[in-house]
Order: sequence, then structure tokens, then C-alpha cells
Amino acid sequence: QVQLVESGGGLVQAGGSLRLSCGVSGRTVNTYAMGWFRQAPGKEREFVVGISRSGYSTHYADSVKGRFTISRDNAKNMVYLQMNSLKPEDTAVYYCAADPAGISRSHTWYDYWGQGTQVTVSS
Repeated sequence: QVQLVESGGGLVQAGGSLRLSCGVSGRTVNTYAMGWFRQAPGKEREFVVGISRSGYSTHYADSVKGRFTISRDNAKNMVYLQMNSLKPEDTAVYYCAADPAGISRSHTWYDYWGQGTQVTVSS
């Protein structure tokens, strides 16, 4: 059983930074491409960023490009999301997810999900 656990969310002022972490257990993380998604109240879950198994390939949503950075440490079974220059519209529950097939922008391709961590950006 693969389990993902996110941490690092919180309340931050606009322009601030947060670093989210996602720990993977049950299987080595290099088996999966990993993604971060987010969901704001009343909105659909949206793709934020994905990273390939090796970490060499990344894909970002236009809304976060240049502000967010995804990384992974396969030796530690961890995935990270560094979020800088945060905006109120970044407020959402952030989820990490694992996809055995490769990076996808569609949440339907991801087999495993964490419970989510709340990020709130105040103006």
C-alpha cells in the first residue's frame, strides 16, 4: 500500500513563501512520476506541477510558472514544492499524487493521493 503524506501548509501573507513536503511510503518514490494539485473551495481540482521519475523533466501550470519549484529526493522518498511570491489566489488545499505512467496534467491518471495540506495566503 502506497501512502503519501503532505506537510508544510499554513497561513502566509501575500508575497511570502512556503515549502510543502510529500513523504512517500510503501514503495520507492522513483517508481512514480509525482504531481502537485490544488483545490480551492467550490472549484475543480487543478494541476499545479509534475515531475518525472528521474526529476529531469517538469511541467508547470502557467499560473505558477516562475514562482513555484518542484523537486524530489528519491533517496529520501520525498517530493517538495517551493512556493514563492504567493498570491491570495494560491489559497487552496494542496495535494501530492503519484502516477506510475508518467507526468500528467489530469488528476484521473494519478493512482495515489495524500490527504492534502491547507495553504492560505492573506492579502
